[in-house]
Amino acid sequence: MPNSSSMAQFLLLAFSDRRELQLLHFWLFLGISLAALLGNGLILSAVACDQHLHTPRDFFLLHLSFTDLGCICTTVPKAMHNSLWGTTTISYTGCAAQAFFFLFFIVAEFSLLTIMCYDRYVAICKPLHYGTLLGNRACAHMAAAAWATGFLNALLHTANTFSSHLCQGNALGQFFCEIPHILKLSCSHSGYFREIGLITFSACLGFSCSIFIVFSYVQIFRAVMRIPSEEGRHKAFSKCLPHLAMVSLFVSTGIFSCLKLPSISSSSLDLSLSVLYSVVPPALNPLIYNLRNQELRDAIRNTF
Repeated sequence: MPNSSSMAQFLLLAFSDRRELQLLHFWLFLGISLAALLGNGLILSAVACDQHLHTPRDFFLLHLSFTDLGCICTTVPKAMHNSLWGTTTISYTGCAAQAFFFLFFIVAEFSLLTIMCYDRYVAICKPLHYGTLLGNRACAHMAAAAWATGFLNALLHTANTFSSHLCQGNALGQFFCEIPHILKLSCSHSGYFREIGLITFSACLGFSCSIFIVFSYVQIFRAVMRIPSEEGRHKAFSKCLPHLAMVSLFVSTGIFSCLKLPSISSSSLDLSLSVLYSVVPPALNPLIYNLRNQELRDAIRNTF
């Protein structure tokens, strides 16, 4: 069996064996990727060009758009290529790069979602301290910490996984190179236990962020319910609920994909879940996050 030093390529999981469905998947992914590129591209242009959008909230939205574009550009193009040409292969180097960049962008995105939750918490619960707690230097440090967290996680997991001895074939049960599926091909016990340790550390970090998000929203909802006017409560809820919905979708599908029982596991279910947490959020974020913002819509209109 091939090992990690001699393996030339991996086999990805195909969406379908029927040519008609393969073409359908290609056009579906093309539409999703174009929507994500258009939406996030408009946001990047508007925030960069309009001085009125140089606020902490829009600063983090700018970075979130970068992570969304990164996620889409990492996984979707290869899936579209395979669906269009009826292939399932990806080179060893391409698989390593895809695994690294996907984990890099996905961890950075969750870190940014946590920071954006803090931004909403300060804006609603401590509005008088907003300028102090979220100054330019503080925002830059938090954004840098989010990107550094993603880079460090991706580097450690990818280096450990691809330095392990792979002897269980080269077929991955996923439409893109994801580290847990690559690790299933390993027969190196030391590499496996190292990865378990890294996963445990990352899970603790993600759990801490989730606890912080839950605690922040409890405080936010308590503060919103004390707002005397119904219009004020509605405005505050409208700014928080889309963020909470995206975090819930992002976290729930990822957790269920990792912790689902083997008895309910199937290739179609795995593909559906992976699309939900890797492709759908980057395409929907511009719509439910940003394009509902009147100031951002006006800035996009003025820019173009």
